[in-house]
Amino acid sequence: MDPFDVLGVETDANESDVSRAYRERVKEAHPDQGGSREAFMRIQQAYAAIRNGNVEVAEDGSAESTAATEPTATHDQGPPPGTARMEYLDFEVLSDHGWEIDDDDLFEAASNADLEPGEYGRLLVDREETLLEAAERCGFAWPYACRGGACANCAVLLREGEVEMADSHVLPEGMVEEGIRLSCLCRPRSDELQVVYNVKHLPGLDELRLPSQRF
Repeated sequence: MDPFDVLGVETDANESDVSRAYRERVKEAHPDQGGSREAFMRIQQAYAAIRNGNVEVAEDGSAESTAATEPTATHDQGPPPGTARMEYLDFEVLSDHGWEIDDDDLFEAASNADLEPGEYGRLLVDREETLLEAAERCGFAWPYACRGGACANCAVLLREGEVEMADSHVLPEGMVEEGIRLSCLCRPRSDELQVVYNVKHLPGLDELRLPSQRF
């Protein structure tokens, strides 16, 4: 796979041009816009390869990814270097299917339920970006308000994996111990994550919300 060809940019494109092309391509390929999941993932992988320097450019100007980022790569192979794979699920769909947020097989059930891409899926998160930024980069509109830790509008439940969250935030210690995190402040610190997002209406979080910019 030639990552530059996938994004439609020259091999000497600067970071700004690559980012701009990525945003355009990922929106075009989004399954909600008539694209395919395979194309959507291919664009994510191409962008990650360029960002992480996992590309070899030949004398004829062609390029090839040197990372295991082909769309045929299996889940067991792990995410590309410098990224984490986040499996996400919208809390709003749980009641429709009779699921509970603490079900042991919650994500397995979700993967078999034919949900929309915005409701369930997997995406790659750069190690230096927040979970909220990653979701937005992929065209998803996750809830938020302040983007600075002063509210719980962007709260998520971390079911699996490790993240680093800035110390300055509104969450009580008990909620953090129960797995509640703020997507605007969290960056991945493990290769794999499982996150239930849109949990702002869980008990104890309602009073920590601000008037939302989105929801």
